[in-house]
Amino acid sequence: MLLFDGVQSLDVSGPVEVFANAGAYRVTTASPGGRPVRTSSGLTLIPDGPLDDGPLDGGPLDGGPPNDGPLNGGPLGAGPPDTLVVPGGAGTRLPPPEVVEWLRRNGDRPKRVMSVCTGAFLLAEAGLLDGRRATTHWHYCATLAKRYPEVTVEPDPIFVRDGGVFTSAGVTAGIDLALALVEEDLGRDAALMVARALVMFLRRPGNQAQFSAQLSAQTAHREPLRDVQRLIIEHPEADLSVTALAAHANLSPRQFARAFAAETGISPGRYVDRVRLETARRLLEETTDGVAEVAKAAGYGTPEAMRRAFLGAIEVSPAEYRRRFSRNS
Repeated sequence: MLLFDGVQSLDVSGPVEVFANAGAYRVTTASPGGRPVRTSSGLTLIPDGPLDDGPLDGGPLDGGPPNDGPLNGGPLGAGPPDTLVVPGGAGTRLPPPEVVEWLRRNGDRPKRVMSVCTGAFLLAEAGLLDGRRATTHWHYCATLAKRYPEVTVEPDPIFVRDGGVFTSAGVTAGIDLALALVEEDLGRDAALMVARALVMFLRRPGNQAQFSAQLSAQTAHREPLRDVQRLIIEHPEADLSVTALAAHANLSPRQFARAFAAETGISPGRYVDRVRLETARRLLEETTDGVAEVAKAAGYGTPEAMRRAFLGAIEVSPAEYRRRFSRNS
């Protein structure tokens, strides 16, 4: 676990708790020079040792056998880490030169590299995301894409895997990703044991949306369009075709579609899809209504239509989603 001044403490402690509770990993922390670091919330973290003892030795990022040594020589052991975790935080806004240079020299040595939240900016600055798909906290996705055009930024998923590089969204997404790696390494039972110990869901699918439909689009400035957004959220079961929504806004369908996209950054159809999916997820989590009832209330009409939407968006069926996340199970 790489540490630096301004790191987000939960980006560190969340994944560390997951790996530590799994009981099969040796978890170590390192900072430039082995110096204590101050987190963005004011906590002081004392690393196990220095990050800069020398270059890592080992196989390439996308292959090669795992190594037991946590870092590069010195008091922390020999050999590269099996998994290198790069957290985010305010300290990534101006990427620390020492950390970036170390990542440039050594970031392609571990079996896999994992970033949490804005830790993706450090990987990108070091060139480790060039030509790869990646994500970060939704608030910073546009900035990441603009600053590093070689990176294909995916703003929706909570984590993205591209070869041996894993990137995740905000704080809790780092925990989800850590659990996914435990499941990959040790199996579902081990990951479930960790999730239970931490009193959390086993894990969300990696491409589950980072945030709600209401947050994923801007709130329209013009009152007719704000009314349309409220209508969609409050009545997902209604006729929400572009023609019907345009009539509600007293605009032609073409004017409405253009104005809605310009003010919210998303097309009316996609916004409706997201709201309906979010509504269905909430009903599956919070109620005991049957799948057919949920499909009707969320505006899908039929259970099969809802099933296709779930499989297309989050790659699990409604029944499997309820099994994982229902508060009544």
